[in-house]
Amino acid sequence: MTILIAGGGIAGLSLGLTLHQIGVPFHIFESASEIKPLGVGINLQPNAVRELIDLELEAELDAIGVQTRQYGFYSKLGKTIWEEPRGRWAGYAWPQYSVHRGALQVMLYNALLDRAGPDCITTGARAIGFRNTETGAELLLEGGRTETGALVVAADGIHSALRAQMVPNEGAPIWNGRILWRATTQADAFFGGGAMVMIGHDHLRLVAYPISNPDPKTGQAQINWIAEKSFDPSADWKREDWNRAADINDFLPDFADWTFDWIDVPALITGAEVVYEYPMVDRDPLPGWTQGNVTLMGDAAHPTYPVGSNGASQAIIDARVIGAKILEHGLTGTALSSYEADVRPITTAVGKANRSAGGPDAVLQQVEDLCGGDFKEINDVIPVHDLAAHAERYKQIAGFSIADLNARPRTIEAGARL
Repeated sequence: MTILIAGGGIAGLSLGLTLHQIGVPFHIFESASEIKPLGVGINLQPNAVRELIDLELEAELDAIGVQTRQYGFYSKLGKTIWEEPRGRWAGYAWPQYSVHRGALQVMLYNALLDRAGPDCITTGARAIGFRNTETGAELLLEGGRTETGALVVAADGIHSALRAQMVPNEGAPIWNGRILWRATTQADAFFGGGAMVMIGHDHLRLVAYPISNPDPKTGQAQINWIAEKSFDPSADWKREDWNRAADINDFLPDFADWTFDWIDVPALITGAEVVYEYPMVDRDPLPGWTQGNVTLMGDAAHPTYPVGSNGASQAIIDARVIGAKILEHGLTGTALSSYEADVRPITTAVGKANRSAGGPDAVLQQVEDLCGGDFKEINDVIPVHDLAAHAERYKQIAGFSIADLNARPRTIEAGARL
């Protein structure tokens, strides 16, 4: 029988590619009328890149992404708090990539159509619910249509209709008072390219990284950036349109003096053709994702703040673990329960860390509190070995500690088929 997947985003497409690889029939139902590139930049951690390489997508990923080689935190005065190598430069067996989210989704979509054929996905089909049956599960679609399969997997995002059925009183996503403005700008590459930077503190910060390699002639790259500002959570900013065009005058004055010898933040902001605005939201971790022959994955299961570059990475890993559990347990609810048992504790810990001082960016506010971001040597403010320990703790929580990941066996063995 077929596995029914609600949602054709990164999570659903990764699951489709995984199921095709292991010989399991599937069908994806996507609410949008067509798959087209939306969003801006994201990062893929080595644990997720490893899975894409195991899906034989290394060449395609390399064609659309930039290998991230450095990650750093900087005070609001542009002073270096912590820098570390990333990907293969850090000793991982796999790279880390910065990539346009839309380019990644389209790459996965095209790869899926090439391998499984155009009939594996139906667009313009919005999932609105599910039913468990004695022999499997049904996916309920808008307009009264019902599809029957062995299992149903909800990959329909933070506003998942299937999650809403499982947790009917959950309500809207939780806003933490921060607004994000996101865009891309053609600008000078900093630190030689392939570097991801986070500047500022909890109340005002900027994240930037290239999603293209520097042009050999101009030295410029396509820089993805996110400006972030905190507001009173009771303020009237609770919009959840992730693609609403914004007015840069709402936040540009706050960054007016953020011009350093390695990055010009005002120029980065004003150089964007269009800027998108959305609130930083997540949901409380659930005590369970699986009901019978139905489960949640990706943002439907574990939406978290965009801290530590885990959202898309974890969605890809979800897909691979589901595939591995189906190989182990067949097309059964036991496979879904086993997937949840492996993954939910990790994503719950990540979500909680991203809300608290356990996130990798917590050092920014610590430095702001201790010295207002002004120092000569960071070791005089926070011992460097403490910064290193904090960085390693987060990698351990999120499942991409270098030694552990390099030693971990493949999620799905090469050539494995159900």
